[in-house]
Amino acid sequence: MKLTKGFVIHDTGDEIVMVATGAAQFSGMIRLNKTAAFIANCLLEETTEDAIVEAMLEKYDADRALIAKNVADVIEKFRSVGAVEG
Repeated sequence: MKLTKGFVIHDTGDEIVMVATGAAQFSGMIRLNKTAAFIANCLLEETTEDAIVEAMLEKYDADRALIAKNVADVIEKFRSVGAVEG
């Protein structure tokens, strides 16, 4: 899976947002918390949900089950606006 063409991630310095460009079906901007931003950045390259969980485990000291649930939830939200393909 990968971030759909038509979505870009932008760090304003104060917050991180994912913006839909004209090529996306969704019209708008999504504010990302640190977890969602990490996941979105992983999706810039072709990846899997398991690979994202592993990358988060390397970076954060948290329970695998909690990370896996958070990753699944964020990916589902991204899918709901058409931001994830594959």
